[in-house]
Amino acid sequence: MLVSRHVCRLVVDGSGQQVRVEGEQDGADRWTQQEKPVVTAADMWIAALPAVDPVPWARSQMAFTLGFHIILVPLGVSWAAMTLIANYRGIRHEDSEAMLLAQRWSKYMAVTFAVGAVTGTVLSFEFGLLWPRFMGQWGAAFGIPFAFEGIFFFTEAIFISIYIFGWQRLRPWVHFWTGVPIVLAGILGSVSVVAANAWMNAPEGVTVDSSGKVTDVDPVKVIFNSAMPLMSAHMLVAAYMVGGFLIAAVYAAGMLRGRHDRYHRVAFAIGFTVAAVATPVQMGVGDGLARWVFQEQPEKFASIEMVPQTRSDAPEVLFGHLNASYQVVGGVPIPGLASILSDPATGTSTVVSGLNTVPSDDEPTVTDVNITHLAWDVMVGIGTLLFLLTLWYWISLIFRRRMPQGRWFLRAAAVSGGLSVVALEAGWTVSEVGRQPWIVYEKMKVVDAATANTGVWVTFILVTVLYAALGVTAILVLRGMSRRFRASEGPDDADAEVPYGPSTADAEHEVQLR
Repeated sequence: MLVSRHVCRLVVDGSGQQVRVEGEQDGADRWTQQEKPVVTAADMWIAALPAVDPVPWARSQMAFTLGFHIILVPLGVSWAAMTLIANYRGIRHEDSEAMLLAQRWSKYMAVTFAVGAVTGTVLSFEFGLLWPRFMGQWGAAFGIPFAFEGIFFFTEAIFISIYIFGWQRLRPWVHFWTGVPIVLAGILGSVSVVAANAWMNAPEGVTVDSSGKVTDVDPVKVIFNSAMPLMSAHMLVAAYMVGGFLIAAVYAAGMLRGRHDRYHRVAFAIGFTVAAVATPVQMGVGDGLARWVFQEQPEKFASIEMVPQTRSDAPEVLFGHLNASYQVVGGVPIPGLASILSDPATGTSTVVSGLNTVPSDDEPTVTDVNITHLAWDVMVGIGTLLFLLTLWYWISLIFRRRMPQGRWFLRAAAVSGGLSVVALEAGWTVSEVGRQPWIVYEKMKVVDAATANTGVWVTFILVTVLYAALGVTAILVLRGMSRRFRASEGPDDADAEVPYGPSTADAEHEVQLR
């Protein structure tokens, strides 16, 4: 078959039953038997797939996979630090419970790292598969932070292996210091990824020609763009905040079930203290980032605060929504607060740009505005509640020299983990949906960046099934490890005999043979 001589297409009727080939020849008079295209079963199946608009499906798949992966990020970034805190206490104070915690947490950490590696790899492929035009035009800049992230990822993987294998094999302090690179690599890897996302909000360090093609890239300016410092700090502190609350929530639930032993108290104290330190810091960083958005992305800020018309003395509207006429409906307005928070120096006189200032071709949809505003309210609302919970903790710790003992505190702590994850997801929704319709701010729109493949909905379904199976498997593995640990008494064999190492029985047998 001389494919180059013909332009042909596969045609399927509405029922999907009848198939024919239509084509044009470039000079020959008729199809020959040898040249007639062969229609395979795969061709028929693909042609029968319903064609859909790929943009919303590409956005949905990216949102789903990122939303799944980001749950693992706080554990990947902060759990190593909390493990080292327990390890340090175990060595320094000869605290057997803390040492046992460090041993067990290192194994949990390995599981979540492995799952995160899978979900993160899928995300990397999605940039090229779902957003080929974006990567084709801006990949030379966007890929730079990810190159560094790859270095930090492999560094983290190597030292996690050394740290886990080093139990009972390295001297205590030598083993402790092998965990420090895990913490540093987690931090720097997170900063690298957020730097790429920050560049999408502040695309700096690139030179383009008249056709829009990138001709020169400054790696330093790409990584250290104007949005990077605050966005990276916001995500990094969030990782320690969410990670701390998640760990504390597990042990608070155990204490509510009657497990008031010192092991649970130490584990809770480490996790909750980390979260209690990070939470007030996060509120300050978040406030700074919001003011950066007010100055650099006024249309995103208008969506966040739901300001349809430019005005001073702009109210802070709690909940509510915009209707099709861009009018605020419902909600609880707090007069002047949006202007005051935007610039306290000028107070209610601060002018907040409204959505009416955005050109019609560049304005976000009503749905995008409502999602952004609701996500902002959820993030700030939960963050405030968690701050009050940490305030309760600090007051008791400072004035009573012990953490709160009541069951209501433990109940609140038990749900803090889930609430912190919801706040994290809401924060990323504000960042991504609030930038619409741009994928690269004021450089490229989402509709111009997405794949043209109309069968992208198939990959969305497949990825959803894959991630569901992965999530269920991870939960079952972690719960199985937890049950096995609880069933043991003291430093069980599974903790004394580290994965991939020789067992005590093997060692004793070797001694007998000698």
